[in-house]
Amino acid sequence: MAISSDDFKDVLRHFPAGVTLVTVKAGGEVYGLTVSAFASVSPTPPLIMVCIDHRGYSHELLQKSDAVFAVNFLHEEQIELSNRFAFVKDDRFAEGNWATAATGAPVLADAVAWLDCTVYSRHSAGTHTIYIGEVQASQVVAPDGKPLIYWNREYRQLANS
Repeated sequence: MAISSDDFKDVLRHFPAGVTLVTVKAGGEVYGLTVSAFASVSPTPPLIMVCIDHRGYSHELLQKSDAVFAVNFLHEEQIELSNRFAFVKDDRFAEGNWATAATGAPVLADAVAWLDCTVYSRHSAGTHTIYIGEVQASQVVAPDGKPLIYWNREYRQLANS
């Protein structure tokens, strides 16, 4: 018998994750959301994955045939921007230093780094869709920038050793 969703979430809150903004362009629209469910998949071809809840508008856009997206790795000082993309319903792009990547997806010009992707494949899994992205362009903006981390229901920062 599977565990409850509450028990599942309780266990996963103990796994630290980097905080990203996934920004989407499709059908002439742009949108974005805060995501910690991100991972690399393959170096050849360069593939990554993000998991997006079926209930969100980003999911609706990513289902379109012309959808492209970027994964922006947030810097430890970008908590407000993370919260904006998690909770604000209006123009999420009103804040931040935005540029346009090769695919047309919005990228955060002052992120630690970003990956610009086309949709390689889609896989429905429970309440989410796993989007595999093929990386078309990338940039490490701040090689020594400290990433924003989420652990145990709070934002965290890396400590200096």
